Amino acid sequence: MTIPEKTPTITDPSEAFLNPRQTIDYRSEREDCLERLLAFGKTPDKAEGYAVVTVDTRSRRMDQFYRWVWQQEGGYTANVTHEHADAWMRELAQADYSSAHKSNCQKSIQMLFNWTAHERGGSTRDPDISFTDSDASSPRDYLTRDERSKIRNAALEYGSTPAYDNVTPAERGRWKQHLAQRFEKPKSQITPDDWKRANNWKVPSLV
Repeated sequence: MTIPEKTPTITDPSEAFLNPRQTIDYRSEREDCLERLLAFGKTPDKAEGYAVVTVDTRSRRMDQFYRWVWQQEGGYTANVTHEHADAWMRELAQADYSSAHKSNCQKSIQMLFNWTAHERGGSTRDPDISFTDSDASSPRDYLTRDERSKIRNAALEYGSTPAYDNVTPAERGRWKQHLAQRFEKPKSQITPDDWKRANNWKVPSLV
């Protein structure tokens, strides 16, 4: 799909940063990316692309990301990495931008790395930080990858009991007492089905 004229492959700030050879190389990189996103980006297997307005908006944030990388690296490169993306997200997290802007920047970066993963054999990105797409008046908050892992592990442990057949009779008696209180029923009526009920996936699924 042809890139609309209003969607710049190179913005003025980026062109001012680059020499003529770098400009050609960067333009080629951007054209390849944007054309594929418009034609196949949303669902590659079904040849379903993103909407023009989506690509236009996010391409400008991708361009901003590239310039940030060049400033960090002290010069031009088209080889942006997951480490670059994580570092930019950490910087955005501490900056005085709206939550919506931060979230849109993250979506743009995800789109960029989805393209490199599908078209160039790169790896998909698991971001260190997740931003909510709330308005600027909402509290700014995010979870790191380590925090998300801890929450998931806690959800797997929350309210769980050992397997019915893996405890001694004495331990089983203590667990029956616990389940009787938890489910508000007599201890004598606790059955293996109550143990299964205690280990259901409701909380982990919600998390």
